[in-house]
Amino acid sequence: MGKTRTLILLWAAVGLCHCRVVTVPKGPLLRVEGQPLSLRCDVSDYEGPKEQDFEWTVTRGTETANVISTFDPMFSDRSLEDRIRSGDISVMRLGDNVVELRIKEARVTDSATYSCSTPSTDSVINGNYDATVQLQVVPNSLIVAPEAPNPVVPEGGSIRLLCNVSHNFIEGIYLSVTWSVMKGPFLLKELITFGPDLGVTVGDSSMQRYTDGGIRPEMGNGVSHSLVLSGVLPEDQGMYVCAAGLWTRQQGVWDRIQEKSVEMGEVAVTPTANSLTVQVQDSTTLSSGDTLLLTCSITTDDVPTVDLEVTWLLNTTRVLAHLGRDGVLANTSDVVEMRRLGKWDFQIKIHSTDMSDMGLYSCKVSAWIQHNGGRWYKAAEKISAPVRVHVTKQNPVYTVVLDTPVTARFSGDPTELECKVTNVSNLHRARLGVSWFYKGALHGDDTAAAQTIASLDDNGTLVPGKSYRGRIEAGLIIVTRTEPYTFKLRLLHTTDADAGEYSCGVTAWIPSRHGNLKKVAEFLTPALKVSFAKKPGAVMGVVARRLREATAAGSTFEMSCQANTQNLPQGFGFSILILSEEAVGSPSRKLASLGPDMVLRLEDWGEPGRRDSLMLVKSGKKEFQFRIQGVQVTDRGFYSCEMRAWTKQPGEDWVEMAKGVSNKVQIAFEHRGPTFDVSIDSDTTSVYPWETAKMECDVSVTGTPPATDDVAYEMKWFLSRLRGSNSPSLLASMDRWGVVHKMPRNDSSDCSLERMGPQTFTLNIHSTQDSNAGEYHCTATPWIRSTTTGAWSKAPDVTSKRVFLNVKFALWDSMKLPLLYGICASVTVGVVSLILGLICAHCCCKNTTPTPRSRTKLMELEMD
Repeated sequence: MGKTRTLILLWAAVGLCHCRVVTVPKGPLLRVEGQPLSLRCDVSDYEGPKEQDFEWTVTRGTETANVISTFDPMFSDRSLEDRIRSGDISVMRLGDNVVELRIKEARVTDSATYSCSTPSTDSVINGNYDATVQLQVVPNSLIVAPEAPNPVVPEGGSIRLLCNVSHNFIEGIYLSVTWSVMKGPFLLKELITFGPDLGVTVGDSSMQRYTDGGIRPEMGNGVSHSLVLSGVLPEDQGMYVCAAGLWTRQQGVWDRIQEKSVEMGEVAVTPTANSLTVQVQDSTTLSSGDTLLLTCSITTDDVPTVDLEVTWLLNTTRVLAHLGRDGVLANTSDVVEMRRLGKWDFQIKIHSTDMSDMGLYSCKVSAWIQHNGGRWYKAAEKISAPVRVHVTKQNPVYTVVLDTPVTARFSGDPTELECKVTNVSNLHRARLGVSWFYKGALHGDDTAAAQTIASLDDNGTLVPGKSYRGRIEAGLIIVTRTEPYTFKLRLLHTTDADAGEYSCGVTAWIPSRHGNLKKVAEFLTPALKVSFAKKPGAVMGVVARRLREATAAGSTFEMSCQANTQNLPQGFGFSILILSEEAVGSPSRKLASLGPDMVLRLEDWGEPGRRDSLMLVKSGKKEFQFRIQGVQVTDRGFYSCEMRAWTKQPGEDWVEMAKGVSNKVQIAFEHRGPTFDVSIDSDTTSVYPWETAKMECDVSVTGTPPATDDVAYEMKWFLSRLRGSNSPSLLASMDRWGVVHKMPRNDSSDCSLERMGPQTFTLNIHSTQDSNAGEYHCTATPWIRSTTTGAWSKAPDVTSKRVFLNVKFALWDSMKLPLLYGICASVTVGVVSLILGLICAHCCCKNTTPTPRSRTKLMELEMD
């Protein structure tokens, strides 16, 4: 019994799974008269061919009429033939098992119950073969009557879009209102939709604006519906459209059954930049010291949220004053003021104008508009046409006369110059300052620049010139103001250098608006020549006498220098310079000097070890003594004295008055010592790079040679890179104590010095380079010690001949390593390539038999 029940239930389940099902939309359906409608019908779980046929019938009350069939063209009722023939009623197959009954323009009389049925193609009758849906077509009562918005709206203003919508109330039908703007013939941008479920749908491009409150729907009494756009921008202009829709809700899904769209009107947004005008009053002329008033007038369309930022400019670049949109003033000063007279007028005020205030004045205005969400943006910026302001001068006028009440007859007498201001007008509060100038009369140079002696500035402060500061501070030059319009210059001790051209310049200063003084006028007098008779010139002669004669090397030489003078002024001083010459007419060498301040200076006495052997002192009013202790052979020659007489005024530098050169005193003693010579020899004349070259210098002695301990040698080695060059460079040296000094080198080679014997010295050049090629020679300086006094004396230098060293280019040594590396690299690459080829041939190139194509697959391809 249990098994029987199970089989019955199983067969029932199988039967249910294969029952034919015909479905139509769930009703009742609401549609609007004049609108297209469609009724969908589909069948599932059927047997037979894939493509099924359908029949539509309509029932009104008790009467049923055939509408249309997919397989029988004679199926339709005669009352519907005209509508079917015209295409108003048709059936559209959407698939093998889906069709759709379509009515282009629904009529109220189309309200009825529609039935969709399918003929049976099943082997067993199972399921339902028809389905019905109730349709109700209501009259078209939807009316959309918008009000035209303002055709022109200023930027930042508001657009109010009012749309009146009415329709007959029918239960189950809901209303929606959509506002859009048309940007072109084919571009309609949706702004916002209200309904159908009392909700608001915002377009993607309007979401931020809706969030900020820039788009605000206002639903009225059910008929009047408004949309307000605030803070409009130029891109908001266009044709605005209002659309009303009727909706029904079927199984939780909204279905729009009617929509009417009406153009509300074109709206143009006037940019603030088009309506903004900035104007400053006409040109004005005023005198210096007056007050300048300029007003900037601004006009624009009435935008309630606009704020202004105003900047006053001079000559388009200089900012005089700035007023931000927040009302904060900047760049103003005590001289420049700026204020706001009203909403659209801004005034600038400049006190105590001067010539720097003359120019082109303009007003730059930036208009800021508050956008949605409280954000501000710069909508426009304009600069007014420039207004020219002229400022006329009212400077003081005067003339200046230069005179010399006191003129020096001779050098040393006083000189006085007077600068007087006459014909004074418009001085008022002006102050006068004076500058005195001097131009030398030597050589008749008219292009030489004038020197400033001294000045009295606007505060009456004395400012000395650079060259006259000492004389002014010492009181030798006095600059005074004796009367309000008279200035004087006094030279208490006129010198020969003071003869020349003098001039004075008078400057007028007036208080500026900043509180300091500014120069407004200056007058320079013509040059006035000042000259005087010169006193007889100073004459000086110098006599040199030998006080102690040097008879041999190591002895002491001493001489005196005495001056004989005429016509020298009081307070003079002497300077002396000792000169030496190897022979009469040869170039002289400066040895030592004493300046007028008696400071000893060693000139060309360049032997550090003998500094204490030279002495120069003042032994009398006009006499000096010169001494050399331990005279050397190199000191032989002619000695003379050059003396100069100097004078000095308080606060001035020393001025030379006279000069004299003495006769020549000779140091001439016979040198009886040995004679030295030096020779150079090289172990080779050609070396390869990085090898060592060795050169040897031997000193030879002719005559009676001194003992080994009584002679020392100072050696120097030189290199000439060019043959026969007269400017060799010093490589290294060894002094007589054996200390070696090497010159800095720029390459990797190095040198060393060795003393191989008492008179043999060697130069070694290590790691030779190309730069070491050239001519080499050495110089020996013998030093001999006296057997009686024990003093060392220097003998004349001796120089060897030159030897040439050549540095070869080692071609094979430079190429053998690169060749060896190249051969090794080539062999390595060849062996590796051969091994890789064998491996690839063994692993990748096997002979495989292709698998024949499956016959089954071929049959499947052919069937496809």
